Amino acid sequence: MDWDDLRVFLAVARSESLSGAGRVLKCDAATVGRRIARLEEGFGAQLFVKSPQGYQLTEAGRRLAPHAEAAELAMTGAEEELSGTAGSLTGQLRIGAPDGCANYLLPQVCAAICDANPGLEIQLLALPRVVNLSKREADFAITVSRPTGGRLTVQKLADYQLHLAADRAYLAQFPPILGRGDLRGHRMVGYIPDMIFDKELDYLQETGAQTVGLASNSVAVQMQMVRAGAGLGIVHDFAIPFCPEVSRVLPELIALKRTFWLVRHADDRRSERLSRLAEALAQGIRAEVSRLEALAAKQ
Repeated sequence: MDWDDLRVFLAVARSESLSGAGRVLKCDAATVGRRIARLEEGFGAQLFVKSPQGYQLTEAGRRLAPHAEAAELAMTGAEEELSGTAGSLTGQLRIGAPDGCANYLLPQVCAAICDANPGLEIQLLALPRVVNLSKREADFAITVSRPTGGRLTVQKLADYQLHLAADRAYLAQFPPILGRGDLRGHRMVGYIPDMIFDKELDYLQETGAQTVGLASNSVAVQMQMVRAGAGLGIVHDFAIPFCPEVSRVLPELIALKRTFWLVRHADDRRSERLSRLAEALAQGIRAEVSRLEALAAKQ
């Protein structure tokens, strides 16, 4: 068996298409197809079936997948040992995160990590959905709900606070908001209801609001709406220092707490390199959340 054929197998399994695998492997789809055919001939079993959703693993393919992933991990470890980079923070790593974390926390945290490790390249994947680690969309995923299934390693990063907030110029147009009853007549900014990808992001019940007047699937866009004086919205405390004209509203009455979790594939737990990055991310995010929330409390 050729390891390179297993590498092609994993690329097709994760991208669910020959063309997608070709982009990852930097070769054309026809070459990928020939390599898969050769692997299937060698095993004497069909590994994929083509469906409207793309290339799906057969039962034989599902049995092969964990062995191919173990081989991938072993090859990566061997390359790191021979190159003298085992345990060091070098090479390319990808982190998938919700766009609030990706916009307001990770840029400065990752910059500091890269400054301390000049051979490291970090890619941030900011998506309004859960990153698929089984398809290797990223090396790490940051989530707001703790995953309960799958072959994953989960580590708590930090708790963070959210509050109702508004632009000061917007607030100056209305009578003071002294209680929940004073929120009537104000437009709410929030998520598009049918695009809330995690139950922890459904804030409406906790604010007492029934509808959202202006909505986006992006936290950063919601913050810009609030900043533009479009209405009231639940925002991350760690984002408020980036918008000095925005201040919290009813902070004693409407206060939410959520948690960031760092998730990686269970097979990666033996990688000292990834464990070191996980610890650096945890320390950096905890410190940055604490620093920015202290600033937000003063606005």
